[in-house]
Amino acid sequence: MHGSIRISGIKNGHVQGIAVDEKNGHMYFSFTTCLIKTDMDGNVIGSVQGLCGHLGCIAFCPKDNRVYGSLEYKHDSIGAGIMQRLGESRDIADGFYVAIFDVAKINGCNMDAELDGVMTAVHLAEVLEDFSAEGHRYGCSGIDGITFAPAPGDTSGKKDLYVAYGIYGDVSRDDNDYQVILRYGTEDWKEYERPLNQDNMHRCGPKKPDGKYFVYTGNTTYGVQNLEYDQYSGYMLAAVYRGRKESFPNFPMFAIDLNASASYKELKNTSECADQLVLAKTGVHDEKTDIYGIEHPYGATGMISLGNGLFYFSEDFKENGTWGTEVKLYRFCKESGRFTPWDKE
Repeated sequence: MHGSIRISGIKNGHVQGIAVDEKNGHMYFSFTTCLIKTDMDGNVIGSVQGLCGHLGCIAFCPKDNRVYGSLEYKHDSIGAGIMQRLGESRDIADGFYVAIFDVAKINGCNMDAELDGVMTAVHLAEVLEDFSAEGHRYGCSGIDGITFAPAPGDTSGKKDLYVAYGIYGDVSRDDNDYQVILRYGTEDWKEYERPLNQDNMHRCGPKKPDGKYFVYTGNTTYGVQNLEYDQYSGYMLAAVYRGRKESFPNFPMFAIDLNASASYKELKNTSECADQLVLAKTGVHDEKTDIYGIEHPYGATGMISLGNGLFYFSEDFKENGTWGTEVKLYRFCKESGRFTPWDKE
């Protein structure tokens, strides 16, 4: 197992997510508008370019050997910034998708996301509905974190796709203090998958998720950046940019306990009831809010659970006007919520 993997010189934007195919010895990196495929030494094998939206967190699915990633198109500051950096003038309708890459076909650099048959996309109507609602319902800014994990409390071994909302970091409202996470069974997604056409975006996808969950963490800046299920602990780790509300501890990471079932109850500061997930009692406990969190500086730009408590974390950097990351190995203690660098054990 490699203790460190480095990639640099990327011009598309900072790293958003990482994924690994251990069986075939490949790493995948999302750099805002492109997907890059490397070997385990960081040597580039191929890349997919041409996206005008924000490609965020990614997850490798060993069941079908494909990489799934959150892909969003929107007209806020993030969407406008991407279009400006690309020099794009197209007016692409707001939409939120799961991009699905057939990574076995990625065998060269600068392959086209629309034309080269390496990517399809599934539209998520639930996200668009919340994003488009007046005031952006729940503070929804789109999607980012994504992972495969069991349904809460399920021990059958089946894994579904979880997609987490981005949440605007608005300190003036109190209805945006939950992380919102959708769960989808993907067995029938072939009927929804369509090639991407950014001149005529499709709306094929499930009308509703199979589960919609709320996790009380306090507001964060743009919600869950990276989501990763860890079978070793049964936790789904959510890495965020710290929130700015002084009434909350503003942790950079939360461990959501999927060993426990969801409970249906009222959301704070609303009259609405919804399925809620609990935070694992690990890491640091804030007595005032009863919120548990993990103090770890990495995760927001990529993390991978490798099993048996081992994790890869992206440590991103910028140099000479380009972006890169060094992926390093850590060990997780589920009781203390601490990550220890593998080379310092």
